[in-house]
Amino acid sequence: MSEQNFSRRRFLANAAAVGAVGVIGANALVSCGEKKKAVELNLPPLFDQAPDGKPLKLGVIGCGGRGSGAALNHLEAGPNITVHALGDVFQDKIDDCRNKIKNQTGQEVPEENIFVGFDAYEKVLDSGIDVVVLASPPHFRPKHFEAAVQARKHVFMEKPVAVDPVGIRQVMASAKKADSLGLKIVAGTQRRHQRDYIEVYKQIAQGSIGDIVSANCYWNMGKLWHRNPNAEWSEMEYMLRDWVNWIWLSGDHIVEQHVHNIDVVNWFTGKLPTKAVGFGSRLRRVTGDQFDNFSIDFMYDDKMHTHSMCRQINGCANNVSEFVMGTKGSSNCKNTIWDAAGAELYKYPYPLDENGEPERNVKISPYVQEHIDLVTCIRQNIPINEAEAIAESNMCAIMGRVSAYTGKEVSWDEMMNSDMKLGPDTYVMGDIGFVDKATVPIAGEAADAGKTRG
Repeated sequence: MSEQNFSRRRFLANAAAVGAVGVIGANALVSCGEKKKAVELNLPPLFDQAPDGKPLKLGVIGCGGRGSGAALNHLEAGPNITVHALGDVFQDKIDDCRNKIKNQTGQEVPEENIFVGFDAYEKVLDSGIDVVVLASPPHFRPKHFEAAVQARKHVFMEKPVAVDPVGIRQVMASAKKADSLGLKIVAGTQRRHQRDYIEVYKQIAQGSIGDIVSANCYWNMGKLWHRNPNAEWSEMEYMLRDWVNWIWLSGDHIVEQHVHNIDVVNWFTGKLPTKAVGFGSRLRRVTGDQFDNFSIDFMYDDKMHTHSMCRQINGCANNVSEFVMGTKGSSNCKNTIWDAAGAELYKYPYPLDENGEPERNVKISPYVQEHIDLVTCIRQNIPINEAEAIAESNMCAIMGRVSAYTGKEVSWDEMMNSDMKLGPDTYVMGDIGFVDKATVPIAGEAADAGKTRG
């Protein structure tokens, strides 16, 4: 791994050099938080189903649970859509995905369009598809996205989109190219496609709570999942099957999961933090080299603060939510707005059930809505490209992670100019020497055992 030791010394040394982003420099992407553009109401039409049109052939790169789910969501988005090709490093993942598609939709993915291996993504992109789902472990997303844009494919890519600053800049550069090619790009941050969030966002963007002065966001839940080592697996296979617990593959859970909530704050405020300072630790995680809790203070040039908190530990208080405070009121971002005195100003009108009571969820699942929006924009040639926005939120999460790992204040500009790159230089399904060398980051300096109180 080219950057596994997160000591402050190595971090600052790495921050001195800018990773390659093609012809686009870091400053041309996003130079610092205060230059984030103002909130804009550029929203796709929210149809219950995408309109009919030219047949669309879908390819899936990464056929695990999320890739399979996204493929089925895409098929549910509208008519005249087929899954044309599947690619993964594991045959069993492809078989599971293929069976789910056949059992739930009746579609059979042709045998000649099944591709296995680290180069499967290239073969999927070359198979005659129109749209691609990118759902491999996040480490691979920058390379896969770059290849998809180069191949001129419309893209649905799962969050997060990178695990390190070099990858983020690669995604931002590819996003610029996608714009120039007129490609439609949607990211798996469902809340931007969730009707209750969207209605609240519209009202806040129009000034219902005044200027936002602070925010909170949380993803506190129980343990996610893990895989124990298997004597039949090589080291690489084990890490890939246990990917959600390894920093180089997932980015840690603040990046892999909590990015949803961080993205909501960025979306609602229209701003990016300029600095972060935080802490975290590993208390209960049983595999990998990640933390299982983080607490981050994100700071902005206008003195605003956002408190970000996430945890994956069983038996603790759970909370997955966001909250914004304004000069004239506040909101939970999802369905309710209050005035400064706490009186309810707005409540999202959920559909009614057979007893006339409000349902708990929106009419169309946001997991499906994001694909409806993508297909609609493709067929009606409506511009949509969420790659840069999710890359910015992803970078905020990385900034928080690095601060917690090092115990130091970390700035947006440091991250945008860091050459931190996680993972191996080449990919082989064998022993790569990572598991034995992996260490859990520890912030700060050890206490001097020689010093005692007199």
